[in-house]
Amino acid sequence: MGIAPWRLNKGQEYMDTDLRIGHPEPLWYPRPEYIRGSHVERVMRAMGVNLNVASSEVAYTEFYERSIAEPDSFWRATLEEIGIEWFEPFAFIADFSDGIQWPRWFPGGRLNLVHNAVFRHLNGGRANRTAIIWEGEDGTVVRLSYGELAQRVRQAAQMLRTLGVRKGDRVGIFLPMLAETAIAALAIADVGAIFIPIFSGYGAEAAAVRLKDSGAKILITADAFYRRGQKIQLIEAARHAVMAAGCVETIVVVRRMDPNFRESGVVAWDEAIQRGFDHYMGSEPMESMDPFMLIYTSGTTGKPKGTVHYHAGFPLKAAQDMAHLFDLRSDEVMFWFTDMGWMMGPWLIIGSLTLGATAFLYEGAPDYPAPDRIWKMVERHQVTHLGISPTLVRALIPSGVEPVHRHNLSSLRVLGSTGEVWNPESYMWLFEQVGRGRLPIINYSGGTEVAGGLLGCTAFRPITACGFNTAAPGIETVVLSENGHPVVDTVGELAALNAWPGMTNGFWQDRERYLETYWSRFKNVWVHGDWAIRDSRGQWYLLGRSDDTLKIAGKRLGPAEIEAAAGQCAGVREAAAIGVPHPTKGEVPVVFVVPLPGYEPTAERGEEIADKVSEILGKPMRPQKVYFVADLPRTRNAKIMRRVLRAAHLGQQPGDLSALENPSALAQIPRA
Repeated sequence: MGIAPWRLNKGQEYMDTDLRIGHPEPLWYPRPEYIRGSHVERVMRAMGVNLNVASSEVAYTEFYERSIAEPDSFWRATLEEIGIEWFEPFAFIADFSDGIQWPRWFPGGRLNLVHNAVFRHLNGGRANRTAIIWEGEDGTVVRLSYGELAQRVRQAAQMLRTLGVRKGDRVGIFLPMLAETAIAALAIADVGAIFIPIFSGYGAEAAAVRLKDSGAKILITADAFYRRGQKIQLIEAARHAVMAAGCVETIVVVRRMDPNFRESGVVAWDEAIQRGFDHYMGSEPMESMDPFMLIYTSGTTGKPKGTVHYHAGFPLKAAQDMAHLFDLRSDEVMFWFTDMGWMMGPWLIIGSLTLGATAFLYEGAPDYPAPDRIWKMVERHQVTHLGISPTLVRALIPSGVEPVHRHNLSSLRVLGSTGEVWNPESYMWLFEQVGRGRLPIINYSGGTEVAGGLLGCTAFRPITACGFNTAAPGIETVVLSENGHPVVDTVGELAALNAWPGMTNGFWQDRERYLETYWSRFKNVWVHGDWAIRDSRGQWYLLGRSDDTLKIAGKRLGPAEIEAAAGQCAGVREAAAIGVPHPTKGEVPVVFVVPLPGYEPTAERGEEIADKVSEILGKPMRPQKVYFVADLPRTRNAKIMRRVLRAAHLGQQPGDLSALENPSALAQIPRA
């Protein structure tokens, strides 16, 4: 029996969290078409969750609580529903003999993520399903069925073996989002090696740091690619990075722009995979905890952190989140605007393919050659799931709604967002203009070290603007007070009280840094580094990174609250708040504003913004100064780097800048 087609009473009263972010009442309510036939419904049934209840929210609450209380039942039902196949079955779910910080998942199990993402789909007439759609900025389109993808992965795997790549070797992927990017990542994992995704916008130095730290043996790159109509000569940065790293033996080049590109000592991808490999050796059977990827995330100080992800971790977590939170089904198309160097790149490819769906990859800028580029691709390729960051939404808003409305977006079923805290205006624009008030926005937050989300949204519960309506199933996520006690309706540290498949198996060659980063605050508790609040109705809100928090006259304040207040003023495209030292208050806010085009920044308008913050948050929170800037320092995944902003403003050392997409923004930051 299916779940009843409940619809909650839209007039039901909901408590206002008084965060002044989001909306006091949900905007979206559960509907039968999102519940019936969903992944969650099937797992509920397998676990024996009572489906004959008054509302979908009641059933989902039982499901989530049992995912924590009964991990064996939950993970077995989840892996069975996703369809994960093992070369050798695991003995039990987890071994915690080395502590919660170092779990061994599915001990005894042997598998390979590529078998589950590609090869198992070749059975039962599924080989002709579309696996990957790629579109270049120049309009070139490539479509690969699962059968075609399997053949190319096999060829690339044999190429790697011919180049001497063996189990445990590291291979760098310094590529834009191409079809070959997905093929390369899968082929590396297939032979048992470990790939290192590197953001295609990095300069040579940032790429070299990652290659050297990982000890990469091979680098796969491209001759060039398009970005806003310009040819970016990636091979030049790759050459310098290889020289600086000193460990790379071979460069393999995808000839994206020049089919005749040749260079001494460089292997051409297309020629190498077509050299008559007629004996595919099969996927390398891997232990459950064998790593397949090192993905680097920026640190507050020092070198980037190499998070270690393994065959029975990240791929399962990515597929689980796509199933349980986004409900991506096998006949649907997932498009997340991302790059391979951000966690969401591997997440998009591996998670979509593991569920037997279609991954859509795009090479170029989101608004080139016109601001309707994203919406045109959604229409052309019948995208069902679109992931887009708040920063990108804010960048598209000034172009108006006409670029959105001129396209038929009826294929869309789910909108997604991650990377940063929403401001209400941008959220409502996406909900009303893109989703036309009918699509759920699955807000999603976790991180590279998590392999996905700690928080998300489910279609089984009402969704409130800018918030999250669930913790990720299987993870006991809480908000903790300063003393480490779970709290409700109070700002605290976002934390997890248990472990989960997908959490990083430490940092590459840096065991102590991993323990210090996540496990040193409270005993056996993962403290994530975000300020959050969970209200009494089960809605969650993020308030920014805890290392970005301001403490003004003894009151702790997240930068998102100040930024949301500033964003209510006319002409504000984006705002970032930091705290600067003050002799009596401890700290006072300073706000940096990116104005909308045509908006003349003046001292008077700066005062208006400061007055608006004071009006909404109270006089003690009034910014000491409002600065107008052309841009804010941010990472490729659109996170504003407030610690870097603060350091530039105060003339301090900014720490690791390798993840910074736009270093030129720092030169424009006024000094205190």
